[in-house]
Amino acid sequence: MEMDLSPEHLAIREGVKKIVDRFDDEYWSACEEEKKFPFEFHKAMADGGWLGITMPEELGGANLGVTEAAIMMHTVTSGCGGYNSASTLHLNIFGPHAVVVHGTPEQKERMLKPLIAGTDRACFGVTEPDAGLDTTSIKTFATKVDGGYRVTGRKIWTSSGQVANKILLLTRTTPKDQCKKPTDGMTLFYTDLDKSQIEVRRIPKMGRNAVDSNATFIDDYFVPEEDRIGEEGKGFHYILHSLNPERILVGMEAVGFGQNALSRAAQYARERQVFGRPIGQNQGIQHPLAKNWIELESAFWMGMRAAHLYDAGKPCGAEANAAKYLGAKACFDACTQAVMTHGGMGYAKEYQVERLFRESILPRFTPITEQMILNFIAEKVLDLPKSY
Repeated sequence: MEMDLSPEHLAIREGVKKIVDRFDDEYWSACEEEKKFPFEFHKAMADGGWLGITMPEELGGANLGVTEAAIMMHTVTSGCGGYNSASTLHLNIFGPHAVVVHGTPEQKERMLKPLIAGTDRACFGVTEPDAGLDTTSIKTFATKVDGGYRVTGRKIWTSSGQVANKILLLTRTTPKDQCKKPTDGMTLFYTDLDKSQIEVRRIPKMGRNAVDSNATFIDDYFVPEEDRIGEEGKGFHYILHSLNPERILVGMEAVGFGQNALSRAAQYARERQVFGRPIGQNQGIQHPLAKNWIELESAFWMGMRAAHLYDAGKPCGAEANAAKYLGAKACFDACTQAVMTHGGMGYAKEYQVERLFRESILPRFTPITEQMILNFIAEKVLDLPKSY
């Protein structure tokens, strides 16, 4: 078995890194402090052709796999941007997959081309305040009318809603108690996010402030029928196509910025002199950082295995969930240790690790919690009884 990156993979890493390196700590700190979307970074990645890495070639994409997307996103977060840089882009990778698989030729042309070019920005309208991870219990409802649907409901944690002009929106079209299965009766739309009719209210939060998160309020909003993806009532099954890629990408993104934090910590440990010697000469500093390297490296290769299985059309649910779990945990531990290695200066904005630390908690509970991942592994891999 070949356990190394191919020349093509290395070329992706090199090409993405050239763009990422143009955006330094000063840029990302300013975006974070000013709560400003990184338009310049988004445009640079679009101009480089990277937003369509998994999209069909005939639409301007590269038609590559999740493996290549994982390498790209790992490289993105290995730079100075942390999770802000990942969240600027990654809906482009997994979000429109339902359109790629189930959209009509007209929809693909109309919906995907502007995303690939970077002229459209989309947000994800799935999570709701009273449903959380229990997606089958969403209440946003789309009622059939002439020419389309009238939608009413609430979404929460809608990332980039302040700057998005499109929304991938999951609704119910049949009440849950009238369906044979809870996963039936949901319908997926990709439509305009018209803020003159939809309220998108920013949520103040601890970190990743360059990319906004929002509560979204939809009241009797008309969505044309041509914006429905696939069949009515099949929406939940369509979004399942994106779940494993999403977990893989989040895990790989977490590894990237965990490695960035580790690099900063190791550099500080080499340079910081206390009692006439570098603090990195002390095993109390060395060992935790060495452990971080081991855990991040292990998470990286689990992510690569999961991506390989997905691209090969093989089952990868356990590996994708494990990659997300390991990557998120290794990232959090590395960012925590980076702050501890810097001591008091780790709490100062000057060294950036406090910014990475604040962001590092996010992949631990999004898009799925560690506990739900463990439930999945227990049930699907270990054949234990379902616990919820």
